[in-house]
Amino acid sequence: MFAFIIRRGLLSLLILFLAVSLLFGMIHMVPGDPATVMLGPKATPELKAEYSRRMGLDRPLVIQLGRFYAGLARGDLGVDPFSERNVVNIVWEQLPYTMMLVLAAIGGASLLGIPLGCFSAIRRNSLLDRLTAVMSVAFIAIPSFVVALYLLLWLAVKWRWFPAMGAGESGNFSDQAYHLVLPAIALGLGWVGYIARLVRASMLEVMEENHIRTARAFGLSERTIILHYALRIALLPTVTILGLGIGSMLSGALFAEIVFSRPGIGKLLYDAVLTRNYPIVMGSVLVTTGFFVLSTLAADVINAFLDPRLREQRGS
Repeated sequence: MFAFIIRRGLLSLLILFLAVSLLFGMIHMVPGDPATVMLGPKATPELKAEYSRRMGLDRPLVIQLGRFYAGLARGDLGVDPFSERNVVNIVWEQLPYTMMLVLAAIGGASLLGIPLGCFSAIRRNSLLDRLTAVMSVAFIAIPSFVVALYLLLWLAVKWRWFPAMGAGESGNFSDQAYHLVLPAIALGLGWVGYIARLVRASMLEVMEENHIRTARAFGLSERTIILHYALRIALLPTVTILGLGIGSMLSGALFAEIVFSRPGIGKLLYDAVLTRNYPIVMGSVLVTTGFFVLSTLAADVINAFLDPRLREQRGS
């Protein structure tokens, strides 16, 4: 198991390096002059040249990338040219808001989707199965930003059941959780359908395997068979999807953070792209990409723990 984790960790580092390098090049190809955005359209060419030199934007792209990784090795992601604050501090201030939103959304989606998919597979072709299928397709089909807008209009503006904007009072967990309800529902509702359909399909496949028939032949209860033998194997594809889901939700959180006026990495990255704030953009991209790679690594490790056969296959 330890060797498996080391191999996957090294591969994850390689993926992170390639992804960040590619995004670094793509960001610098975005039209617009950071010096003009920062200094204004009436700035003289001399001032623009001085700003580009100070920020290192006059160097070749390869040199800029090398300086970025050199600073990263020291734990330095640069300085925000607008506020003159360290980029690391700015990113880490916004990260907890996005992580709370993502974990609440994926956690709620799992708590609903896994039981729905399991019961749907057990009661195949029943009314519950058909209702679950209809709801799953509906949840998947509705875009998250549309859900966010309707939740805002109905539950926050019209009925005033939940707050319409903000992240709650700092240090007040109950108030922050109260502000988290609507954004988490908007972000995680579509994943309820994905998880339910995936668990149902996996459960139906596992329930037909030989070890399930053998367990029934030994007289084990249906509850024991489902919880200890079927669901454990059926959750393997779901764990992989959840690992990818956490990474994709980091980018999807942008819509929820804008609609509900929440702080977070998504809104920080959006504002930084508009102002061509390269240090903030790279710091945000590095953190989100790192968490995406880390979540997929965690999913692989959990899968290998649940099914030792995966360790043997990937080790060979």
